[in-house]
Amino acid sequence: MALEDAKTQVDLAFTTTPDQRRGLAFENAFGGALSFLRRRYTKDLSGVDLAVTGVPFDQAVTNRPGTRLGPRAIREASTLQAFDAPYGWGYSPLEEFDVIDYGDLAFDYAKVADFPQALTDHIAPILAAGAGTLVLGGDHFISFPVLRAHAAKFGPLSLIHFDAHSDTWADDDMTRIDHGTMFYKAVKLGLIDPARSVQIGIRTDNPDTLGVNIIDARAVHERGASWVASRVKNIVGNHPAYLTFDIDCLDPAFAPGTGTPVWGGLASWQAAAILRELAGVHLTGGDVVEVSPPYDVGNATAVAGAHVAMEILALYCWTRRNQRS
Repeated sequence: MALEDAKTQVDLAFTTTPDQRRGLAFENAFGGALSFLRRRYTKDLSGVDLAVTGVPFDQAVTNRPGTRLGPRAIREASTLQAFDAPYGWGYSPLEEFDVIDYGDLAFDYAKVADFPQALTDHIAPILAAGAGTLVLGGDHFISFPVLRAHAAKFGPLSLIHFDAHSDTWADDDMTRIDHGTMFYKAVKLGLIDPARSVQIGIRTDNPDTLGVNIIDARAVHERGASWVASRVKNIVGNHPAYLTFDIDCLDPAFAPGTGTPVWGGLASWQAAAILRELAGVHLTGGDVVEVSPPYDVGNATAVAGAHVAMEILALYCWTRRNQRS
């Protein structure tokens, strides 16, 4: 840590200027204004590579609520990572790329039916400005309106989906807001290409995969992280991809703070190894969802969510870094 900087830095989320968006942050982890990785809060998208935004929505859950508090908890946990480049990547995305905290989506919590379009409309201008999006949830339904915005720009996407649940249970009512059916709708509406998509860590039964490739939790345990990452890369290829990480992909021992925990999941080290070996996939953006602080223990789940978000950030920037060189 740069000790001299630590003595003087505080509230970087508000005090940095547009030409100071890059760089590590050394303000005390336990103080200061909270933003993701101490990035600057701004709605100015000029020159931005990646915009982080929170979506505090949990009205689509089938079990325990609380994920509306997830974005705040992930931001707080991320202060522990703002000092250093992410371990094992060999580069420092916060120093090489312009990353901002775009703040949270504003929406009327009492008009749930209006929420999906509000979120799509929130994401679309970020993409139009040439930036990618990293979304902090919120329950998993939020991925559906985000995918609509991404597919509108990039066409049908590959989905790289970490989860205990497939979230492809049949539901032909496109107006229902449910965190267990949104990828069924995404396939039916042509937002994602199932043949080029893959779900990792699945351990609940849903016989109709809709053609999506499945790497269940047992396969991860038996075949290992390197095999999984290689398999994902073979499926996705160079196709534009969106990565969504439901924190319940991790075993409840590593992520107790979530609404629908399922035993037998991935360990943190397995998820970290897979994510890092996915370097080179062409991400258009990603999200971390289903962190529920009311059920967390020692902030373990929020910390895991913050680490996953950092890995998605590193993945997103990795491809663009190589394109620049």
